[in-house]
Amino acid sequence: MKLVKEVAGRIFALWTLIWFIVTMFVFLIPYFIISRSPEPLRTHRFVRVSRAWMLFFLTGIGCPLTVYGKKHFRKGENYIVLFNHNSFMDVPISSPHVPGGNKTIAKTEIAKVPVFGLLYKMGSVLVDRKSETSRRESIIKMKEVLAMGLHMSIYPEGTRNKTDQPLKPFHNGAFRLSVDTGKSIMPALIFHTRKVLPAGKSFYLIPHRLEMHFLPPVAPVSNDTAESLKERVWNIMNDYYTKDSR
Repeated sequence: MKLVKEVAGRIFALWTLIWFIVTMFVFLIPYFIISRSPEPLRTHRFVRVSRAWMLFFLTGIGCPLTVYGKKHFRKGENYIVLFNHNSFMDVPISSPHVPGGNKTIAKTEIAKVPVFGLLYKMGSVLVDRKSETSRRESIIKMKEVLAMGLHMSIYPEGTRNKTDQPLKPFHNGAFRLSVDTGKSIMPALIFHTRKVLPAGKSFYLIPHRLEMHFLPPVAPVSNDTAESLKERVWNIMNDYYTKDSR
């Protein structure tokens, strides 16, 4: 049985790769058209096209996504949206399914991938984590994104969580951004992507339904520091993940 699952996982991974490339090229034309739009209209259109692409893609690989809690996004407000990070599968479902235009913080290395890198760059604030200058500039760029009325999507764990704990410790950047700008944090939890793309396996995928839950926003208060806000949000997300993990 284990051997059958291993073989099936490789077959599904191959199909997923093929399906991703095929669907990406199908959506290149609308991406090219919207690339000529001014900001923030370009990002709003980018997210709508990406959402359509990802729904098409996820359905085709047997990983349908259900999103809960969109009601927490109040009209006329934008947020710093924080996602847990268990798998590479988090990337195609997080930012595209945030209600409204948003950009995500992303590593510069991925922007170098042929074709896909161009799309990735369009929807991201790029940062070279090895460069202190790049990290400082990314904070400025994220503030500009928020000033345009867009949401900013961030993985506060920094890298994938390969531990047996619900969440890794958070970095301070997202919370410093919230305190500096006064923008509320929108916690978001993704379920089951670790089952689809296990961290310890290469070129392996098993279809499974996916879920994304948006929780009520957390506003910074007058005496908040990045550290105190981080602790409050971490506890909220950890408690929800532990109680509602399914």
